[in-house]
Amino acid sequence: MVRTSLWLLFIALAAIWVADLEIRAVSPWAELGRLAAGLIQPDFTTINSASVALLRTVAFAFTGVGLAAILGMALAFIFHWRVVRTGCAFVRAIHELFWALIFLQFFGLHPLTGVLAIAIPYAGVFARVYSEILEEGDQRANETLPADTPVISRFWYARVPDMWSHLMSYTSYRLECGMRSSAILGFVGMPTLGFYLESAYAEGQYSEVGMLLLLFLILIASLRLWVRPRLVVFYLLAAPWLLGTGLPIVWGNATRFFTQDIIPAPLRNGEGLIGLTSWLGDLIWYQALPGIGATLVLTQIALVATGVIALLSFPLISRLFVGPVGRFSGHGALIIGRSIPEYLLAYILLQLWGPSMLPAVVALAIHNGAIIGHLIGRQSNGLMLRPDAPSGFNRYTYEALPRLYRPFLAFLFYRWEIIMRETAILGILGITTLGFYVDSAIQELRFDRAIVLILITALLNIGVDALARRLRRALALRTTPTAQVPIQP
Repeated sequence: MVRTSLWLLFIALAAIWVADLEIRAVSPWAELGRLAAGLIQPDFTTINSASVALLRTVAFAFTGVGLAAILGMALAFIFHWRVVRTGCAFVRAIHELFWALIFLQFFGLHPLTGVLAIAIPYAGVFARVYSEILEEGDQRANETLPADTPVISRFWYARVPDMWSHLMSYTSYRLECGMRSSAILGFVGMPTLGFYLESAYAEGQYSEVGMLLLLFLILIASLRLWVRPRLVVFYLLAAPWLLGTGLPIVWGNATRFFTQDIIPAPLRNGEGLIGLTSWLGDLIWYQALPGIGATLVLTQIALVATGVIALLSFPLISRLFVGPVGRFSGHGALIIGRSIPEYLLAYILLQLWGPSMLPAVVALAIHNGAIIGHLIGRQSNGLMLRPDAPSGFNRYTYEALPRLYRPFLAFLFYRWEIIMRETAILGILGITTLGFYVDSAIQELRFDRAIVLILITALLNIGVDALARRLRRALALRTTPTAQVPIQP
């Protein structure tokens, strides 16, 4: 584990030498001060429009995640089929914003665009995780059934009930993720919170930005209070009616998109295989390879920065290091860090610091570091120490960290593929990752180029995910702490 960690650190340090981490804004700290003033003194005069945006954010999240959970459970039933596993890996490797950009071309600003942008990748995630949860469950009930019991009956009556609480716990977590995904869909024109936040920020209305961020943080922090099992069915039934109407769908656009727009230009123009080879070579050499390089560089720096923030932040909520008041403050800081979407935070920092990789690194590290820090901090509260255990820094380095390092690495590798997905999509903000070239191709109406670049992005994410899984197996990583000495402090 130490050797692997040092390699990751070495790669990140090497990546820093070629990364663009400059601050290019004329007066970044003055602008940051104005933003902080707006956050401290939010303006609630536009609360009515903000409330509508917040309601639609919730509606898109419930509709998209609900549809994804249904599809994911159906796919989990046949997840052992290779074609299903491959298909799920592919759809979840493409970020929700990429799906939204695709659907915008033929559905336009219709609610179906936002719902499918969330539902399709989330269905792939649900299928994989639901399948893993069911495989880890107690199989004795399934084994005691008669041999002629139908497969569907075995699935629903012998396997699902035993792991129902775990399935619902993960679904609840994905709903929180869905809220963040729904919010950032506003950056591509959907009427969610991100649309109004981007407009307010562009106009310099920082007090309104503060109000919108505060509402979103309250929404995420209060999920456990109002998302009750008995009310979920009501929410799911009501959500589609709260999405709004949007523009009507022109089905001719969908036909043209699949029959003309995404067909490579050389094939449409009759240039044949020679023209296609030249077209593809130029696309890979001038766009795909530079985008892949920037994506990998940014991902590795953000991955190590995430680990650093997680290791520094978990003591803030650990009873081993701070008292009740300190833990309360620490929980608040980590909730804020993990509740703000990376895309949203990167957008804000880009306006403050100018276009470079630095805002993306900070945004990715804060969000993912807060998530891992929260998970590790909760696990540290279950550690049992010897009566003569040291205190302070020695307790951190000699008692807590060695026991928590294995789950820390496991969680970090789980987030690796997610960081890669977010890194690619941050290119829409102007950072020259793969998303930058995808967005440029769409802006130029070159959808054939955009589809190829999106496919490359998906393959890159699948590769990183496969590497992370191999490392977790090779290091025998698990998400539970090392066995503790069963002696009370």
